[in-house]
Amino acid sequence: MATRADNLPRRFARIPTAAVTDVLDELGLQRQTLPSTIQPLTPEMRTAGYAFPARGRPRRSSPREREATLRQFLRMLGTVPADSVLVLAANDSAAAHFGELSAAWLRVRRVRGAVVDGGTRDAAALGRARFPTFVRYRTPQDSVPRWRVGDWGQPVTIGGVRVSLGDVVVADLDGVVVVPRRVAHEVLGRAEKLAGTEGRVRAAVRRGMTPLDAYEKFGAF
Repeated sequence: MATRADNLPRRFARIPTAAVTDVLDELGLQRQTLPSTIQPLTPEMRTAGYAFPARGRPRRSSPREREATLRQFLRMLGTVPADSVLVLAANDSAAAHFGELSAAWLRVRRVRGAVVDGGTRDAAALGRARFPTFVRYRTPQDSVPRWRVGDWGQPVTIGGVRVSLGDVVVADLDGVVVVPRRVAHEVLGRAEKLAGTEGRVRAAVRRGMTPLDAYEKFGAF
């Protein structure tokens, strides 16, 4: 896992996912975006942080098993480190795998957001709290009698994209991008430069420069 002393998450959080994916494309990494069905709960939500992957599966729990199921989920939540983004591969389409109390704990822990290939409930409360939450669907149905978390800290695959511990997750209204940790610093430097160039292109176009002239001058559009 990358060290917590660096400021990669804060710097990535200032860069649009579009610029990040453009740089990944240049490096030949063209399949790093999670499925478009995973969306923020509110349009302004955005985040970046180190991936903390977890996964689970549907499982019917008897009343006697439900406390053990809940305890397992709470143990997972308790291990999510600061500056990370929880990435949960639920392998489910029925239950809510995240909610207001989970977000409250993660915020105290200084976790930077949650990306759930599954569902959430308490959506209105999460929106008011502005905790960056990206999910595939909403449902009031609790996970405890229907689903169980299996393991965490191990790689998961979502929509063909591998997410490993310590990768960088960048998410905004356009979607969720996974930057492999081995290229994170290179991608960050290139993306910051590209974002600056695009700012100059934007200003030039607003002054009346044609798109082609802007591209020829700045090398980007």
